[in-house]
Amino acid sequence: MPKGKYRVEIPLTRSTVSELSSLSSNLALGLDLEEMQRLQHYFKTMGREPTDIELQAMAQAWSEHCCYKSSKFYLKRYFSGLSRGNAILAMEDDAGVVEFDQDHAYVIKMESHNHPSAIEPYGGAATGVGGILRDILCMGAQPVALLDSIFLGETWKKHEQGALSQRFIFENIVGGIRDYGNRVGIPNVAGSVDFDSTFNRNPLVNAGCVGIVRKDSISRSRASNVGDVFVLCGGGTGRDGIHGVNFASENMKDSSSSNRGVVQLGNPIVKEPLIHAVLEANEAGLISGMKDLGGGGLSSSVGEMCLAGGVSAVIDLDRVILKEDGLEPWEIWVSESQERMLLAVNPSNLERISKIFSLWDVSYSIIGKIVEGKNLIIRYGGEVVLDLDLEFLTSGPVYCRNYTLPEKKSRDYVLPSEPDNILDLILSFLKSPYGCSREAILRQYDHTVRGSTIIRPISGKPNYETHSDAAVIRPVRSSMKGLALTSGSKFDMVAVDPVGGTYATMFEAFMNLLVTGARPDSVVDCLNFGNPQNPAIMGSFIQVASSISEFCSSFNLPVVAGNVSLYNETNGLNIKPTPTIMMVGIVEDISKAVTTDFKKPGNSIYILGTPDGNLGGSQLLKFQGIESHNLPWYDISELKSLSSRYLEAVSSGLIESAHDVSSGGLIQTLCEMGFGSLTGFDVDISQLGGFRTIAKLFSEGGCRMAIECSPDNEEKLAALFKDFPIFKIGMVTEGRVRIEDCGLEIINTEIMELRKPWDSGMELIY
Repeated sequence: MPKGKYRVEIPLTRSTVSELSSLSSNLALGLDLEEMQRLQHYFKTMGREPTDIELQAMAQAWSEHCCYKSSKFYLKRYFSGLSRGNAILAMEDDAGVVEFDQDHAYVIKMESHNHPSAIEPYGGAATGVGGILRDILCMGAQPVALLDSIFLGETWKKHEQGALSQRFIFENIVGGIRDYGNRVGIPNVAGSVDFDSTFNRNPLVNAGCVGIVRKDSISRSRASNVGDVFVLCGGGTGRDGIHGVNFASENMKDSSSSNRGVVQLGNPIVKEPLIHAVLEANEAGLISGMKDLGGGGLSSSVGEMCLAGGVSAVIDLDRVILKEDGLEPWEIWVSESQERMLLAVNPSNLERISKIFSLWDVSYSIIGKIVEGKNLIIRYGGEVVLDLDLEFLTSGPVYCRNYTLPEKKSRDYVLPSEPDNILDLILSFLKSPYGCSREAILRQYDHTVRGSTIIRPISGKPNYETHSDAAVIRPVRSSMKGLALTSGSKFDMVAVDPVGGTYATMFEAFMNLLVTGARPDSVVDCLNFGNPQNPAIMGSFIQVASSISEFCSSFNLPVVAGNVSLYNETNGLNIKPTPTIMMVGIVEDISKAVTTDFKKPGNSIYILGTPDGNLGGSQLLKFQGIESHNLPWYDISELKSLSSRYLEAVSSGLIESAHDVSSGGLIQTLCEMGFGSLTGFDVDISQLGGFRTIAKLFSEGGCRMAIECSPDNEEKLAALFKDFPIFKIGMVTEGRVRIEDCGLEIINTEIMELRKPWDSGMELIY
């Protein structure tokens, strides 16, 4: 290719080893020496130097964020053979698609936006929400619910010099999620908020979304029709977000302002009409395929759509609508500016699609055409500035990195002493970051916009709500069928034992859906880890992936989509391995969905599941500063038995309320059930094993749930759970809380005395 005004060649083929490393650094490519040498060899065989846009495109496509070079091998090993269940599309396009009913499918995805949120918390979190909405939209689905799991540093401790304040990070991450979701008009209905010192400089923002689509309107993230044109619609292209995927694919050294240019600038006011316009065009059958412009921008979207469809393209960058003048061709190509969608459209449909975009005041431009061939051609100012083999451009390297599996620790944790006053311990725990209410955060999100939320993230008496285990939405108005949604991670347990901790995470997600009366139906994972070049980190990743696979195989649950976020490390400090699990369940009849708040004094309280007294990995030990070295046992066969019996009990109307026993143990479970209705409980926990009282109250192991049952239905309940561990421990009261163990009264107080610290705890940290 001849040189020209816009064709800038980079002297790669004749560079020395040291010059290759400098070149990668100076151009912010994020490629290591071996990868630079592969590119050098490739262009030597072509007999020419690469252009600046070609090198930048290769860097985007070969980044960890885009090509999963450290994880792809193991993801295929552990997830490719799983049952597809009712999945229509699993691990194929931008989001998973699963059958909902005869005419509809639901679409799900969860993505991380960790590195951007570390350096610009508000924008990073906001564009995380914007990005996940686009993933759902590009499958042709209307987004109907958002959820997010955020993992934050210790906001209650002294500010670390040279770093952003943890409170600033907390407030702005919540603010970004709040403002984007509320302004675009999609309810935020579920998720989790957790704290740990390893997230001080590496907060995690994992955003999920669910959409609904008619089966005959499902779109694909591919272009396959030669002669179609590429239409770029939505927001303009600017310099925001340039090198975003490169930045997200390496360790962070600090959170200085020098990195803030890699964070995209979100605009929900543009996104809302864009959603309407794209959905209207798709429902009219005017779109052949589409993909959102997220990580990698046009560079990723065009290349991936063409490769998936077995075609190529000729793109004219001059036609891209810009936010500002003076962008270089390579900047236009790799920019990650938000609110943009790339559509493949038959030219005969352009007039109709133009009218739709005009109606919704959505900007668009025709930037290229789909052609036969193997090479992608990019032009600017009439000059060819990129001419690369698509397969080589988008494939990326695959690494089987060295790994070491952790040795099994035979040591037990130091047993915490039995306190003289258990009530004081409970009160202080409920006020701590590990036990307090998340309502101050949840109240900022609009849970009910669009009018389809059946169970919100908080349930119970107005102004005295309690935490829900899962949200339930009604995605199709003509149907009583619903979707139950939950997400979270037991990362403290994963840090102790990746296998046991992953099982704990899967069990909690499964139980959160089950207690609402939902049958778990599909899984999405968002795997957040530190530096994959650390063999111990890679070993944990492999154990987590294999454990998710084993659990899902046991229940025939499809893993329909996923995300891997690596290099969550700053100045040598890695985060705790954090596999966030988003799980979706089917509620056959939303009128029978179960909430967590006690309903009526005089009703009986039962515990379902084998008692457990192992405090390993519990929030109590973390609260007390005691290190764990082993974990409770999680029995899949018991969970299977519980699942079938419990869903029958819900269908038969035997369950008044239910709450799984997990974070905070039995005491947290019972308290939260009482908080939602300001009712108390009178229970005797003597029969829950020969464990110490503190272990009975705070252990988080097993598949256990507390349920409320009317005395009129106790015989039916007992018959249904015959030969299954079931324990009647007491009854719901008017407002008094009394706990007895082995003939000794442990607690005797009012429910409001317990609720007050639970309500006020967030004030100390947010």
